Amino acid sequence: MTTIRRNSHSRTIGSTTLRPESLMMGYGYRPELSEGAIKPPLFLTSTFVFKTAEEGKAFFELAYGLRKSEPDEEMGLIYSRLNNPNLEILEDRLTLWDGAEAALVFESGMAAISTTLLNFLSPGDVILHSEPIYGGTDYLLKHILPRFGIRPVGVLANGGTEAIEKALLDHTVSERLKMIFIETPANPTNALVDIAACAELARHYSTPQKQVLVAVDNTFLGPLWQHPLHHGADLVIYSATKYIGGHSDVIAGVCLGSARLIDSIKNMRTILGTMASPMTGWLLLRSLETLKLRMTSQMKNARYVADYLADHPKVQQVYYLGHLGEGSPQYKLYRRQCASPGSIISFELVGGEAEAFRFLNALELFHLAVSLGGTESLAEHPASMTHSDVDPEERIEMGITDNMVRLSIGVEHPEDLIADLEQALAKV
Repeated sequence: MTTIRRNSHSRTIGSTTLRPESLMMGYGYRPELSEGAIKPPLFLTSTFVFKTAEEGKAFFELAYGLRKSEPDEEMGLIYSRLNNPNLEILEDRLTLWDGAEAALVFESGMAAISTTLLNFLSPGDVILHSEPIYGGTDYLLKHILPRFGIRPVGVLANGGTEAIEKALLDHTVSERLKMIFIETPANPTNALVDIAACAELARHYSTPQKQVLVAVDNTFLGPLWQHPLHHGADLVIYSATKYIGGHSDVIAGVCLGSARLIDSIKNMRTILGTMASPMTGWLLLRSLETLKLRMTSQMKNARYVADYLADHPKVQQVYYLGHLGEGSPQYKLYRRQCASPGSIISFELVGGEAEAFRFLNALELFHLAVSLGGTESLAEHPASMTHSDVDPEERIEMGITDNMVRLSIGVEHPEDLIADLEQALAKV
């Protein structure tokens, strides 16, 4: 028995269009084709049997782009490096939150980013990127891509659209621009980048021979609280380890966009072998069913925690989207681009690294660990942990200070989280 993957669960009941949280329970899967199992089985197989040699030939022709598919023709299952039922069901289901035509799942967020960038960038190209970004992405852009003749140009996220436009006044940048890559909100400062403005600039600098793409790392707000494709982005990327997985037990990445762009990336994924495993796909399908419940609880908890920190005398500054005032330069952008402030809070303690470490070491309910978006609350020190491979001078310029702590708020009771923060701050 096997599954079918495409559009196998109706999006409507009568005149009602079903919401993503409802479709997470079954979209893309037909139980009758898998012995009636209510959940997709785990397909731990490396290869799949063809009914005939002709069928195998046809599948490979589509897999390697040797011909275009006929109307209503789909590539069947071949080999789990190319396709697998768990991944295809998951990829169908992931498109619903972002309103994407297609999706690809990778074995990590960095695999999603690196495969996507290597697919579209060539020697001589420029990638304009926001700063700060996740430390691993920063290293890829500044230390690995230049080895392939690709030039990264960084722009501070808090510089606004004006900073991007200023960078593009340099003809050596604008004439070779191939991609604008932004992480918004920025990690870990929560600074916002205007997605629609980046999309407009990308269109302006595109030519009939070269499309400038906009790719957005949307990990911080996840599929619920920000939808980059709706604001003109071409691609949206996630570390699915975070909210999509949500239980700190899986590493994965996702890239979504138009069918044309995703098909192009899929060819690169096939050759690089960066696809996710069937087990990863199965775990993420489980997690998607509770995504809205978890993210909503985390978002509500974060508001209580951020408000508490903002009033504490040992806290110098809080970086939290929910605290943007109407007079803030980023307030209008937040209201237009984001559906919620999310559940990531960064703050600066009065003092330096010693005070930050003393605080972190005193936490009892919060776990001292990197990552974010899990059911448990986490605390970390960006300057010496997630962003330790960023150049120290650049790190300070980006606003990642020695006294900064980043919190990822989980689903615990908010009063318990505040009690833990209170006792830890008392020891600073």
